[in-house]
Amino acid sequence: MLTRRTTCNRDCPDTCSLVVEVNEQGRAVKLRGAADDPVTQGFLCERTSRFLDRQYAQDRLTQPQWRPHKGAALEPVSWDFALDRIAEKMLQCRAESGPASLLHYRSGGSLGLLKQLSDLLFEKFGPVSLKRGDICSGAGEAAQELDFGICDSHDHLDLHHSRHIILWGKNVHTSAPHLLPLLVQLKQKGVRLIGVDPVRTRQASLVDHFIQPRPGTDFALAMAVAASFLDRDPSAFCDHWPEFQQLVRSRQDWAEVAGVSPQDVGVLVEALQQGPTNIQVGWGMGRRRNGGAGIRAVDALAAISGNLGISGGGVSYYYRRRSAFDSVELGGLEVAPRSFSEACLGQELLQADPPVRFAWVTAGNPVSMLPDSGSVRRALSALEMLVVVDTHPTDTTDLADFVLPTRTLIEDEDLLGAYGNHYLRSSQPAVEAPGEVRHELWIWQQMAARLGLAEVLEGSPRQWKERMMVRLRASGVGLEDLEKGAVRNPYATQVLFADLKFPTESGKVQLIHQAPELTTPDADYPLQLAAFSTPKAQCSQWSVALSELTEARVHPQAAGDLADGSEVCLETRRGRMTVRLRHDDQVHPRLLLLPKGRMLRQGGCANDLIEARETDIGGGANYYEEPARLVALS
Repeated sequence: MLTRRTTCNRDCPDTCSLVVEVNEQGRAVKLRGAADDPVTQGFLCERTSRFLDRQYAQDRLTQPQWRPHKGAALEPVSWDFALDRIAEKMLQCRAESGPASLLHYRSGGSLGLLKQLSDLLFEKFGPVSLKRGDICSGAGEAAQELDFGICDSHDHLDLHHSRHIILWGKNVHTSAPHLLPLLVQLKQKGVRLIGVDPVRTRQASLVDHFIQPRPGTDFALAMAVAASFLDRDPSAFCDHWPEFQQLVRSRQDWAEVAGVSPQDVGVLVEALQQGPTNIQVGWGMGRRRNGGAGIRAVDALAAISGNLGISGGGVSYYYRRRSAFDSVELGGLEVAPRSFSEACLGQELLQADPPVRFAWVTAGNPVSMLPDSGSVRRALSALEMLVVVDTHPTDTTDLADFVLPTRTLIEDEDLLGAYGNHYLRSSQPAVEAPGEVRHELWIWQQMAARLGLAEVLEGSPRQWKERMMVRLRASGVGLEDLEKGAVRNPYATQVLFADLKFPTESGKVQLIHQAPELTTPDADYPLQLAAFSTPKAQCSQWSVALSELTEARVHPQAAGDLADGSEVCLETRRGRMTVRLRHDDQVHPRLLLLPKGRMLRQGGCANDLIEARETDIGGGANYYEEPARLVALS
């Protein structure tokens, strides 16, 4: 039995180091977390622990496939046939309609840095049309960049210096499992943990005090807490302090709006007063209409309470995972002939004038994962050619004219930073890819040769990794070091903003000073539909067999006369679906909770019922505020 080391490249903050046990036939038989990785610490999440079931699933894509005409089944073809036809179509579209008629869509299905080489190919060929915004973290990153100039975090081990840690909308058991052991250790040392979430997740059993606000009222809760800090004067390092004071004083009922008690507000006030206090902000918090404003309000709390720039303090939303590497020089949106909102992709493509004729999709499953799945499906179906690069069938490959098979996370070769810690890692193949599966770099190089751009992407994956590590080598970190194990980013600071200087235009924190429009309940659709992450799926990559019906969880008060376990109809203004109702008193009475990531092909895709709307800033998707109701089946 051989053991080989690699790194998980999925869309997760932890970016775990993996040890893969491989038998004599070259088949992976066991996955475990690397014990010497300071974050992974020898264990894996529930999803990746089951990854070998996905690795060896019968539906694994192992050769190129072609759909002879719309409505036909996919057929296996040779690489030359597929790539020749795709290149011919790309050249035809560019010649007849210009490069804006082609769309390159790359999402976060793999977080390897080499994936950006597809951006380079399409920019040199065009530049072509691109997506803009980020459905997952767009609002949060934009918020912190407005407030602080950058979106980054203290070293995760700086939490050892905290007296209090506030988990604001952060479900660590599901979305940051390798933060959990550290939090347990810190609690045992006497660090006080506070949870804030509209769903009473497993986090509630971990924290010392749990606060359950109404869904979407994070801004109001932050304002209620901020009222206790208005006698301070942080204007030496904060802009807009008078306007912020006025904003907080504009209402006296912030706590009532948030649906929390004065005691709950007092717990947060006390924690911030008795710092150092760190605030861990969950990614779901930004996926609302006013998601950016909510995160900006939390940023302001850290600033005015004196918890910025000190060890044990800070607001942790994201880590700059690419900052240590030499990125490929790209013009991006500045040179693209046009762009389409990722959150509203289906509608914008359907309305595009002139129309998009060709699209290339990599590291993503937009039909399942974008709001208003029906419009996305219609828009992609209307293209003259859709090319999808993936490892397994999805709602998006179901529409593709060509499906190109690529490597899974235990077959890949790439560089990875993490957005939940400051460690850098390398992935290398632990097993050989089956059939005619190819590294994406090989696919792009083959395309480049057919498009007259062969020199653009020359080099092996390892050579490209070396090109992206010039700065790191100068600091004493080489590729061979990353291949042996995780290495902390030598350029990452332990404590952000220790000098209270910020990379904003004025050098100060930019406090939010305008109130967002608060969401009001819809009398006809009184519940808010939200599809939250689950330990059993990585976006639309499920690690378990699915039941026939999607389960919808609501508080018993919200169920009315509808019985637990019954089949009911879930309705929004966009459509309806039959679900299995589950009463759950851990869910806020205004929330209707579905699992994230179920596909149309599996039945019960939540995004098919959600309107495509952007967040207030950052081009995020407003996933969690779709008005909904439950009715008996007729």
